[in-house]
Amino acid sequence: MQFVQNTWKGILLCLIISVPCWFLGKIFPLIGGAVFAIIAGMIITIFIKDKAPLQSGINFVSKKILQYAVILLGFGLNLSVVLQTGMQSLPIIVSTITTSLLIAWAMHRLMGMPTKISTLVGVGSSICGGSAIAATAPVIKADDEEVAQSISVIFFFNVLAALIFPALGMLVGFSTSTGEAFGIFAGTAVNDTSSVTACAATWDSMHKLGSATLDKAVTVKLTRTLAIIPITMVLAYLTTKNAKNADNGSSYSIKSVFPFFIIYFVLASVITTVALNMGVAVEAFDPLKTLSKFFIVLSMCAIGLNTNIIKLVKTGGKPILMGFCCWIGITAVSLAMQHFLNLW
Repeated sequence: MQFVQNTWKGILLCLIISVPCWFLGKIFPLIGGAVFAIIAGMIITIFIKDKAPLQSGINFVSKKILQYAVILLGFGLNLSVVLQTGMQSLPIIVSTITTSLLIAWAMHRLMGMPTKISTLVGVGSSICGGSAIAATAPVIKADDEEVAQSISVIFFFNVLAALIFPALGMLVGFSTSTGEAFGIFAGTAVNDTSSVTACAATWDSMHKLGSATLDKAVTVKLTRTLAIIPITMVLAYLTTKNAKNADNGSSYSIKSVFPFFIIYFVLASVITTVALNMGVAVEAFDPLKTLSKFFIVLSMCAIGLNTNIIKLVKTGGKPILMGFCCWIGITAVSLAMQHFLNLW
């Protein structure tokens, strides 16, 4: 009861802001509800004079609801289909993820960028945009401003990719009679699911391929999503190790940073896979997938409410440069690997 008394005002505010942002994301899918929610939160928080009564609820949404969103994301994964179709793209996925993480690490060292923002931009660029950032942020103890900054960077290059890549696919000579090559390219080189969908659907529309490109791209994208599991585990270990070193070897348990919600994410994926193999219709999981997406919008609203937009703008130059380098690196490696594997 005490929890409800402390949090209901902040949760209600987040809901009031998130619902219209959710519908705006439906109208403008290239931008997405999460981006609308962050921007709305950052603007509205400027006009709130006393945020103290709201803070507990806002913090709950930005931390816990974000984790629940990742767990529910697992209900969109049919591991059987992902493993069967995704194996073809696995070398490309591993190569692009490795490239992005190495670029982020190198630029972190060269430019002296904060470790947490570098990690979030690198992981968000390489795996699945906002979902990967949502999964990684609690593990490395990133604050809301770092999450907001990383999401903003990823969003910017998502939009560019969705607009530019169909023309790039024509330029490099992807087959227009099949969506195979461009689907793999979109699934490995574009970050967020909404932008992957927009990019692949544009190619289908341009060349009258039905949904062939879209189906391929989404499956490859789902395969990339599984990389959340090892990445968060490794980051949990490194976070614990660094904390021990900082405390001169004093006791610091990995349990304090271990991403237990990832275990539930895996369990949700297993439940989905078993149920589908037993004949349950895939549409049965649509409400849970929709709830996952809404929870991301809701949590991004809370993150926006905890973010200083002026500070965000002032410190945004280096993260944008890092995002650009990761984006170019992933695009180049994806194209090179497809060519090497004779996929186009």
